[in-house]
Amino acid sequence: MSTLRQAVAAEWVKLWSVRSTWWCLGGALVLMVLGAVTLGGSTATEALRDGATGLRLTASEPVVAATSFAQFALVAAAMLAVTSEYASGTVRVTLQATPVRGVMLAAKALVVAPVMAVAGVLSGAAATAAVYLLLSIDLFGGLVVLPPGEAVRDLLGVGVFYALVSVMTVGAGLAMRSAAGTLTVMFMLLLGLPLMLLMAGGPAALGAALRMPTFAGLAFMGSAVNMTGGPMPYPAWEGLAWLLAWAAVAVAAGHVMLRRRDA
Repeated sequence: MSTLRQAVAAEWVKLWSVRSTWWCLGGALVLMVLGAVTLGGSTATEALRDGATGLRLTASEPVVAATSFAQFALVAAAMLAVTSEYASGTVRVTLQATPVRGVMLAAKALVVAPVMAVAGVLSGAAATAAVYLLLSIDLFGGLVVLPPGEAVRDLLGVGVFYALVSVMTVGAGLAMRSAAGTLTVMFMLLLGLPLMLLMAGGPAALGAALRMPTFAGLAFMGSAVNMTGGPMPYPAWEGLAWLLAWAAVAVAAGHVMLRRRDA
């Protein structure tokens, strides 16, 4: 346990000692706020144009949808926590200090996951406030509401989603060892492959796409519809189960490759 604590402390220092972490976290905040405001404003404008009555939009709903955009900034931060060491060669020092490969992997995940979770909650809170302020003006006629219980649930869901995606990224980074390879894998898992499956059509392809990490995350966070406008075919707990499964597969792949290859 002392070795793990020392490794976690070292990873914590490394994460915050580079400017890229701060830039990525700032980028996630900007993308979350802009994405949520854009989606919320678009939904409200469309509802008013269609003459909808009795519609109420929870301020945190557009924030959940905006995670699809902002997640890539935090993916970049988690990726650099792994791949920058391989690029600079400092991974040799890390492996000498922490020779047990599983301990090194666990230390990176234990540092990156909570940081990204907190970043998700804070950026989500800022985006929720921005959506609420925007849609509270007289033009939208009280369209937006902010139930505390729903908002807290949604924001905690965003934090958990970002934590699990960051763990996936750590696993992918250790498996690929390069920034380009890791980013390609994560882009394909989070966006590229699901969209290709959706375009392929057919119930089997649709079912597979909706169980990829981004769609599973939307289901877990309580989104009633997926990015195609159709309903989610499974409940929130199943979305969490799919996210955990994807994270476990990525970590297992990272651990296997870390044990097989030298730095």
